[in-house]
Parts: sequence; structure tokens; C-alpha cells
Amino acid sequence: MTHAVLSLLKESRHPMRIDLIGVAGSGMSGLALLLLGLGHKVSGSDKATTLETERLQKLGLQFFPQHCDKEVEDCDMVIYSSAIKPGNVAYEAAYKQGIPLIRRAEALAAVMANKKGVVVCGTHGKTTTSALTAHVLRQGGLKPSHYVGAEIPILGSNAHWDAEGELFVAEGDESDGTLVHFHPEHAIVLNIEPEHLDFYDGIEAIKAVFRQVLSQTRGHWVFCAEDPVASEVCAGSQGVSYGWDRDHDFSANILAMKPDHSVFDVYQRGMLLGNATLGIPGRHNVSNALAAIALATRCGVTFEAIQHALRTFRGAKRRFEIRHSGEHFTVVDDYGHHPSEIAATLATAKGLNAERIVCLFQPHRYSRTQLLKKEFGASFAAVDELFVTDVYPASEKPLPGVSGETILEEVRLQNDHTKTASTPTMLIARDKVGNALRPGDLLITLGAGNVHEVGRCIARDLPVLEKLCGILEDNGGGVARLYEPMSRHTTWLIGGPAQYWIEPRNEASFAEVVRYLRSASIPIRVIGRGSNLLVKDGGIRGAVIHPKGDFENVVVNGNEITAGAGARLKKIASTARKAGIGGFEWMEGIPGNLGGAIRMNAGAMGAETFDQIVSVRFIDTDGGIKEKPLAEITHHYRSVPEFEERYVVSAVLKGSPAPQTEIDAKLAASHHKRRASQPVGASAGCTFKNPEVCGAGKLIDDLSLKGRSVGKAVVSDVHGNFIVNQGGATAREVLDLVAQIKEKALQERGVTLEMEVKVIGEDQPLQL
Repeated sequence: MTHAVLSLLKESRHPMRIDLIGVAGSGMSGLALLLLGLGHKVSGSDKATTLETERLQKLGLQFFPQHCDKEVEDCDMVIYSSAIKPGNVAYEAAYKQGIPLIRRAEALAAVMANKKGVVVCGTHGKTTTSALTAHVLRQGGLKPSHYVGAEIPILGSNAHWDAEGELFVAEGDESDGTLVHFHPEHAIVLNIEPEHLDFYDGIEAIKAVFRQVLSQTRGHWVFCAEDPVASEVCAGSQGVSYGWDRDHDFSANILAMKPDHSVFDVYQRGMLLGNATLGIPGRHNVSNALAAIALATRCGVTFEAIQHALRTFRGAKRRFEIRHSGEHFTVVDDYGHHPSEIAATLATAKGLNAERIVCLFQPHRYSRTQLLKKEFGASFAAVDELFVTDVYPASEKPLPGVSGETILEEVRLQNDHTKTASTPTMLIARDKVGNALRPGDLLITLGAGNVHEVGRCIARDLPVLEKLCGILEDNGGGVARLYEPMSRHTTWLIGGPAQYWIEPRNEASFAEVVRYLRSASIPIRVIGRGSNLLVKDGGIRGAVIHPKGDFENVVVNGNEITAGAGARLKKIASTARKAGIGGFEWMEGIPGNLGGAIRMNAGAMGAETFDQIVSVRFIDTDGGIKEKPLAEITHHYRSVPEFEERYVVSAVLKGSPAPQTEIDAKLAASHHKRRASQPVGASAGCTFKNPEVCGAGKLIDDLSLKGRSVGKAVVSDVHGNFIVNQGGATAREVLDLVAQIKEKALQERGVTLEMEVKVIGEDQPLQL
């Protein structure tokens, strides 16, 4: 019955009602396009609506956004993808109704029987080669139909039925043995390697499948002579070899490898046919192009038409697809997930001469990860810094002890120059990989799953980073990074990533950065040492500026001290002591910088910052540099509205001459009081402002809240107004603890506590 139903696919004058379960996938959506082109009535389902399903609906597909039994009603045939298993509601409904259930490859083979088929098969490289072959044949005027496993912009779609042309180019899938269903006119065999060993017993079983499809091929067997197994299987009178050696039927000599194209000479049996330019990079793609050249030549396409086709080819989505190319950074995405594919792709990346290659790899299937772990370990030799995610399972169940770490262990065993890190989830990968990038880097995302989402997200943020890097270079230097963990820059050791982290080294670069960010409507935060700050776990959207370099300078002029916004208060106190200037002793032990102290009017020991301010130099809202004397600056207890939207760059502070012994005594007293009354652990200083009734610490002590904790955040046993991070505390835990303290103070004492610590950032991380 199945064969009888499949035979009807050959005749468009007998339209059928066909349903595709899992229609949104690249393979199934292509099949839907072909069936619609043949005149069949097609429906399909998937887990959600996508751009692909919307496009198919415009062409006539009846789409169901969830798998359901209704979709198979009155169907003559139901086709299912390899991801669909018995138990699926639509599959079971078709089975119970006696509707023929057909695998995707069987249906494709039946459709191909309408034409003279060209099957492109092999362990890797099929999509690019089938797309190249279809494009070359089309430019040669042969009007081929095609079916490839990815979106191909230059072909218009991943599949197309052309009623006029005789040829049909299709990518054949060897993963589950269904390749044997094809009876093509010609075959292209790219490579034959141990792969899909969850299905096959070994290489001999794989070779048997290829031998069978070749026995069913009437015309040419175009094969890569550089692959020993392909050469063995394809030996015979029908074989057409290609490779690098002039003895092969077709060969190439590479003349130039560029970031976006390759130039090479083409030979037929040692005789030069001419020069060709391929519109995609990589030695492996030149090899793929030779396969297309060999087939097209045997089909009568002129070399002039071949040259034009290769020059205009722009490749498949996710096949060395450049997502960002700038002066400082390059981002490439590639579908490669087999060791040979990875090695070839990284060799192409190496040819771009980046300062470093940074790679994010998502393993595909547990079985492949386990069986080819040594090969994976060797394939990343060209990488300077490697990040590996959890395994993308496809349809597999986890295997004990097999994970992304399996590959990292092999990489570490086989080379000691590649820096490695595990990034299990896509969000973790985005933040760690983005933060690791430095000017001159090439980032490549590799894998058959959803790893491309990380590259897309990073590429989206890189244009701003490129601009920031350029501004800093032009104005004396500095640092700009993506996704900087704020836990590195707060005394609480808590906080998600800053989208953009910038360290200007002088006033000019600081001002220019502010002007650019303002013009681009990017939010700005300026922080010092983060000593009075809680950054939420979702991080900070926009830019965080952390002044360094000149901003850390401290200069004495008589009884005055001029200090940059990035100067530590401890350094200012020490400089004043050496110069014999008193009045700065209270700064001893405060873990903050001058900029933050001015912004919050920080204080201790009965003194506060604005007691000593003479003038403040700052960047205004328009990016201009201005200076104001103390009399013109409105300031309050722990609040200076003047600098909400203006950014301190330096200040002049006054002191008075004092004997060294007096200064040392006050410094010692300040130091002793802090050691005796404040905890040693990671904190942000006093959490709450002191209410009028009494000190916040005493109030919290009286409420018996010392030692109260939420997760790793705990109220200090030493000082009740300190919340300490015991190691790994989150902002959410701190805020929940703060809420408990405030609630108890209000309910039992009628006191409304106000936080002294500034809370900024997002509750949830920036999404991919």
C-alpha cells in the first residue's frame, strides 16, 4: 500500500491530500514547497508558528500551530520528520485510521522520481554543495528543481519545483539509512566517515548504504578523491574524481583565500580550464565547488557559465555566515557539528588572520559526543579560547557522564594552549563569551542546535562596542567590553552583567564617550568601586562607565588636594597624611572612590564629603566639561541631586595643617572603630539611612534581626545595619532580606526604613 501511495507523488495530475507532521523544520518545509509545486493539497503542523510556516501558508499550506488529530482528517498520506516518534497525537491518529505514514526521505525520493535526480550525499558539506550545484546548473540554463537543508538566499528558498527542467538536485540524508530509497541519475559523494553511530554498527554498515545508492545510480558518481573511503566505495567506470591532485578528473590550485571569497585555477584531467572566484571562503568550499563543477561540466554547462555562477554564489544560512564584520571584531556562525566539519571551518577562520579565534560550540547528540570525543578534542586545535555548552539532544535521551564537559576534557588532554570554559546555557554562554571578546578577535559559533542565537545577540551589540573602542583609541586609550559581571565591581560582590562596560583614561575620552552614548540614547551609569551599590541579578541595560588612569591621580597643592573621580578615599587619606594635611582621616577604611563619595555625599566619623569640597569638575549633560565651586552645588545628607545626570571627573578638597602624631592618632582611631564595629565580610556598608529615632543598626539589633538570612545574604552579627554576602548571594536574596527588615521595623516600631544603598539594574537578564 505504501509503495502504491508513494507512486502517486510522481503524478501531479492526481493531486493528494498530504499532511506533514513537523512542517517547520528545514527539511520538512522544503518538502512542503515541492508538494505544493506538484499541485497537492498540503497541510502541516508544528509546535509554534514561525516565519517559515507563515511563508508556506501564503503559498497554500493549511497550518496547525500544534500537533493534533484533526490535521490528518481525510488525508491520503501523512509524512513525518525524524523528530516525530510514535506517541505523537497526529502520528497516532493517522495510524489508527490506517492512513499511510511515510518518512520524509521516502517521500522526497518519490518526488525526485519525477525528474533526473542528482543526490548529494556524505557526512558533511551536503547543504553547501547541493546549493552550489543547483545554482551552477540554473546559471547554465538547465532549470533544475532543488531541495537543500537550509535557507539559501541566492536560490530564493530551500526547495523549488521547476516544471520545465529535467534535473532535480537534492541533499540526501544518510543518518538513518533512508538514502537507499533514492534511484538518481547522478550522485555526488563528498565523504564517508564514522558518523550516526547510534544507528549504524560501524563504518562497514555506512559503506553498504552508499554502495547501494550508487548501484541504483544510472549516470555519474562524482566523488572526492581526497577521502579514502569515498574513493574506495566509488571506484568504477561511472566514477568522476575531484581533489587537489592533477591526476584526478577535476582538480584545483588555490590562488587566494579572502574573508569573503576564494580564487583558484580549475583543471580537467590536468588541463587548465580557467580561473574561478567562489563567493564564499574556505579550502573545504573550494573542494565542494569542484564537485559542482564536475557534475555541471558532465551535464553540458559551459565553463563561462560556471565561472559566473561561482562568483555570484553567497552560500547557505549558517554555513560560515558572517554575522558581524567590523574594524575590531568579526562574528561568524556555522552549522558544523562533526569533527571534520569543525576542523575545516576553523581552518577557514584561521585564514582570516584574526588576532585570536574565540569559539562557542554546542555539541549535537549525546551519542556523537561520546563516540567521537577524541576527534572533537583534536578538531579545536586552532582555537585560542573555547566555550562549550550543554549537549543539544535532538531526539536523544541523555547518556550518563556525557556532557559538554566531555569535549572540554579531551581538548585539555590534547593541547595546553587553548583556554577552555563550560557555559551550559545559552544565556551563560552569551554573557561569558561576549565578555571574553577583545579587539582583534574573531568569534565563531558552531553547532546544529540553537547556538546561533548567541552569535546573533552578540553581533547585535557589537556596533556600539565598535564605536566605543574607536572613541577610546582616538582619545588616549581605554577599555570597552560587553557583558561585564558587576559582581567584579561592587564591594557586595553581587550583580549581573553591564551591557557595555567602559573604562576611559582621561577627561577627553570620558566626555566623548558620554556625547556618543547620549546621541545614541543609551542609558549611562558611572560607578567607582561600587561600595554603596546593589546591582540586580539581571544586570544593567546600557553603559556603565568606570573612570581609570588619570582619574586615579591625587595631587597636593598647599592645604588642598586635587583628586580624580577614580581615586580611592584611602589613597586620598594616605596622601594627605604624607603632606601633613589633617581632616581626611575619616576616609580611612571606606572602600570607595571620590566620584561615588561626591555623588552620595558619603561620610563617617561625624564628617561628610562636602565638608571638604572646594570645587567639583564634571561632565555636563551635553558632554561639555565644567567646574562649580561648593557654593553653587546643592547637597544633602547622602544625596547630591546636582550629579544625578552629570558625571564627576575630579574635585578640589581642602584640609588644614596638622601634626603628624595627631593625624596618625585619628587614622588609628578611625581604623580601630571600623574594625571593631563593622564586619569583615563582603558588604555595601550601611544598608539603611539612620532614622530620626535612633541609629539603624541599633534598631535592627533591638528587633533581634542579627543573624537573619535569606539564602547567602545575612544580617551581620557585628553591626545590624550591614548585610553580608556569605558567598554567592544574589541581589534577589538581599532585597528579600531588606523587605523583611523593613516590614518588621514598620510593624513593631512604626519606623519606615529607607535604604542608603543605591539599587540599580534589571530583575531579569537581557534576553537573547
